[in-house]
Amino acid sequence: MSGAREKKRAKKMRNQPASVTLPAEPGPFPGGGSRACPPPGDVRSEQQYQQQKFSNQSSGPSYRRDQYFPKGQNRGERGRGRGGWQGGHVSEEMPKYITVSTFAQARAAEISAMLKAVAQKSSNSLVFQTLPRHMRRRAMSHNIKRLPRRLQEIARKEAEKAVHQKKEQSKTKCRKARRRHINLVAEFNRRQRKNIWLETHIWHAKRFHMVKKWGYCLGDSPTEKSYRACYRAMTKHCLLQDLSYYCCLELTGKENELLKQLARICSIDTGLTFEEACCLSGRFEGSLNLYRADRYPEDMLGPVTFIWKPRDGSENRQLWIWMHPALKQDMLRELKAVFQCSEPEEIYIPEPITTTIQEEKQMDVVLSLGKKRKKEDKEGEKAVPVKKIIGDGTRDPFQSYSWISQSTGIVISDRTMEILRYRLIGPLSHSVLTETLKAASLQTEMADSETELNNWWVENCKDSEKVSLHQRQSAIFELLEGISSPSEMPPGTILGLTVGDPRVNLPKKKTKAMPDFEKYQDNDKVRQLYLEGVPVDCAHSFIWDQDICKNVTENKISEQDLNHMRAQLLVPGSLLDLGPCESKIPILLVQQPGKMAGEDRPGWGSGWDIYLPKGWGMAFWIPFIYRGVRVGGLQEALKHSEYQRTPHAPNDFPDCQAGMQFAKELETSLLEKFKRRPPAKRANYVKLGTLSPFVCPWGQLTKNWEGKMKASGEFVHPSSPHPELCATEGHSFCDSKAEVVKEASPETGEVKETMEIISSEGVLKTEDVIGAQEFGERDETMTTSDFIVLRSEKLLMQLSAWCYPTAGKDRRLRLISRLGQKEMTEDVFLPILMSYPRALVWVNLSLLRKGNPELHAMICIPAEDDLLHLSKDKLFCGPQEPKHRDIFKHKVQKLKEEKKKKKKKKDNTKALESDPPSVPDTETSEEHEDLILGLWSDALPDVTAHCSRTLLGYVTRGDFSLAVGCGEALGFVSLTGLLYMLHNQPADKKGLVLLRTPASLQYRFARLNIEV
Repeated sequence: MSGAREKKRAKKMRNQPASVTLPAEPGPFPGGGSRACPPPGDVRSEQQYQQQKFSNQSSGPSYRRDQYFPKGQNRGERGRGRGGWQGGHVSEEMPKYITVSTFAQARAAEISAMLKAVAQKSSNSLVFQTLPRHMRRRAMSHNIKRLPRRLQEIARKEAEKAVHQKKEQSKTKCRKARRRHINLVAEFNRRQRKNIWLETHIWHAKRFHMVKKWGYCLGDSPTEKSYRACYRAMTKHCLLQDLSYYCCLELTGKENELLKQLARICSIDTGLTFEEACCLSGRFEGSLNLYRADRYPEDMLGPVTFIWKPRDGSENRQLWIWMHPALKQDMLRELKAVFQCSEPEEIYIPEPITTTIQEEKQMDVVLSLGKKRKKEDKEGEKAVPVKKIIGDGTRDPFQSYSWISQSTGIVISDRTMEILRYRLIGPLSHSVLTETLKAASLQTEMADSETELNNWWVENCKDSEKVSLHQRQSAIFELLEGISSPSEMPPGTILGLTVGDPRVNLPKKKTKAMPDFEKYQDNDKVRQLYLEGVPVDCAHSFIWDQDICKNVTENKISEQDLNHMRAQLLVPGSLLDLGPCESKIPILLVQQPGKMAGEDRPGWGSGWDIYLPKGWGMAFWIPFIYRGVRVGGLQEALKHSEYQRTPHAPNDFPDCQAGMQFAKELETSLLEKFKRRPPAKRANYVKLGTLSPFVCPWGQLTKNWEGKMKASGEFVHPSSPHPELCATEGHSFCDSKAEVVKEASPETGEVKETMEIISSEGVLKTEDVIGAQEFGERDETMTTSDFIVLRSEKLLMQLSAWCYPTAGKDRRLRLISRLGQKEMTEDVFLPILMSYPRALVWVNLSLLRKGNPELHAMICIPAEDDLLHLSKDKLFCGPQEPKHRDIFKHKVQKLKEEKKKKKKKKDNTKALESDPPSVPDTETSEEHEDLILGLWSDALPDVTAHCSRTLLGYVTRGDFSLAVGCGEALGFVSLTGLLYMLHNQPADKKGLVLLRTPASLQYRFARLNIEV
């Protein structure tokens, strides 16, 4: 046998059972081998049989073996062969006898092993993969009939196994099925479980940058460039905003009980209250600030607007209170506590409107709404999605939205997202309204007896008084077209109306609504509307009735049906007349007065708010768009309030919980943005003298000014950058830090040296640290409100008169006498200081020269030299802050070195085991863990005296104003600091302050005003 054949044979025999032996010499069996078992009595041969397996398996003539191996040595004796068998000596003699039973057992074991080996696969390959390559076909993997017939049965068994089954098909349906309306709405409702969508969400998502705020998904700003275009729309045309995310709480009960408890959470000192006669009648909308019960002026809750339902002869009254969603939970909790409404009303589970009648499984359908419908899921296969409205899929039917008081019977209901709210801003709001909306036609007969469409309107049309009221409301609404601007109407005017479906008179393409002044130029009715406003009875609307709103929502004609009716018109594009089938929608129009405070731009930003029943959002939105309005988002609302110089909720309410939370989130986001920049590209705020660039420490500011007032006791001298003046005069605000400032030099680098003295070893002195801790930690304002915002109209009017600039002789005296205010003397302002030692005042600032104020810019008091320089040089921009020394720089460098050492120690494991870090090193590293290069890392020192100019307050919003043509800013200043500044400033420089942005050393002159 050749060597190749021998190797092949050895390979085949390597897996044979141990009982098979092939002797080297030719035997009686064919092929020169013999099968034998050792005799049972022969111990030696038995051992050889067990130990020497597959030895001397090669057969053939002896001369072939003698050629390759020496005499007395076969291949097995030289070691392990390629076939895996080992050589050994086997007796060449035939056994004399065999035991039949033992021989049969051995053969049976061999046969079973062989069958098992044949049945068991030795690899993970499939049947068709074992075929030769020339016999394989691609279709064999999925078509068994392509295999040879002898393998088809095996392949069929493989296919039945779960491992080799085809992958499960995707659980999501094809796009065509997913885009069906009934599936789309169910999917949208599922996606808005965490963040509620408005009904106009889909429209906004295609055109706006969307943000998730306050539990809603809202449009922030348009994707197109529209900053100036939105301002032009607010000024000359019309801007549309969706304010449906604002929350509405409805109070129902006896008028006396309501007014008695509501008087505890507001104050007449701040302006209007719920008892205002014009608002109580339901004729006008009111606005006020709410506080916790009997806690004014502390514990601010936030600003609200309210509308009373006009009296209809019943004992109970209805009141709507509208608020920002960030303020809702605090206000709802306080109202429930005030009215003792702890027990919720019986939970009403609405019956879902399904396409098929499944009375016994309707509740299951509601619960399974929003789940993906899977093929394998029986529940998903049978479930029919409820016909829901986009924006209405998140109201849990098992959650209570109404609470009742057992003692007084007052009911508090949450009407959020039940009433939609749109806002039109601009002088063309009247034209847009009158072109888009048409008063509903009278109807005395039902269109279809089977449906409930307009049944409420038919019943009301049978009453002559209500028909007369509707006609008067329609006449007043038509008169609006002849009014040039909404600001000409009395502020907060309310007009109730019932209109037809606005989708019916939709124009073919976008047009721009324009006023028609000639039509009502000399109309006495228009003049009467200017002077007297809307009558009380015309403020009534059916939108107050929840049953009517529900009927209007459920019986709305779908877009599909409407388009089908349009397709059946004889003349394509002609006006669609639905007749009695046209829906009738009750709405409420509320005038927004715009800018009321100040002397410039009166009435700017005025407009109308439209209140609608839910489900009709897009039906009104698209017709407004087709009248040429421009749509704005959250940023446009922010700019609208900025140009009106009014506080915007919750940004500009630092004394309420929502305002504190907003400031905390803003600080976190700005700090993360600061850390993302490389250290070399960051502004070093420590060198710039900015203690708190990302948050305004209002509590620290008011405490520092209170400490200065207590230390000095009187207001005599103006702020001065020279400390020697403070030392010689002896009774100025600099006395509290005199020991620190005395050692500073009056040269240009005085602040640098001052910082060296304060922190000679990189930390504050013990006295300073105690003082800083006494005034509070850096984020104390985030946890407790230890300051208030002054909102007393009487005091604000007084401060406004004192801040007024005096260009001519005795102009201030004439102004003060005209306003009925007192001249600024110590007898007048000292009682104010004693009453409000830690108060902030809302101010607006206009830059005299160039400059663009930014967020968290510092408002400072100008020194005498600054005012002197300005009077000599009218083009003087302002002084510069000397550069400060970074006292934390060496700490940051030390921390870096420690980190490098730790990294080296980690790389070298042996060094870590032999030389562990000492305890002082770990302590120092823990100390400097929060150190960031460029930021003040210790407790804040006195924020008012940290820079060369005394700090007065901070800017919360600032930018270049398109309305004025210069930089404008809004912010808060300390009342104590403001009175100190006004008392010591010259008569012709009253109200002049300095502004400095956080990342700049340049001060800019600005004019401070208080508008009431």
